[in-house]
Amino acid sequence: MDQNNLPGSFRQEVSVGDWMITLLITALPLIGLIMLFVWAFGDGTNPSKKNWAKATLIWYAIWFVLVIIFFIMFWAFISAMLSGMSGTYS
Repeated sequence: MDQNNLPGSFRQEVSVGDWMITLLITALPLIGLIMLFVWAFGDGTNPSKKNWAKATLIWYAIWFVLVIIFFIMFWAFISAMLSGMSGTYS
């Protein structure tokens, strides 16, 4: 049986205005990240906002790992180029 149709279970929808404020808060650099953790793992948060916050944190983690990999590859490329150039001018 679908949990949304159970008697006595009432889930209030997140309004458009609430989503607008939510997106505005998440656009703030450090406060947004902190609020994502509060919404994802705190009590009393609407289930759809809770799931959205968890998904957003997962995307942040994926992007963080990809950026780290990119910088490691970039650093290795620059290091290889500089070490190769130092031998040609001596």
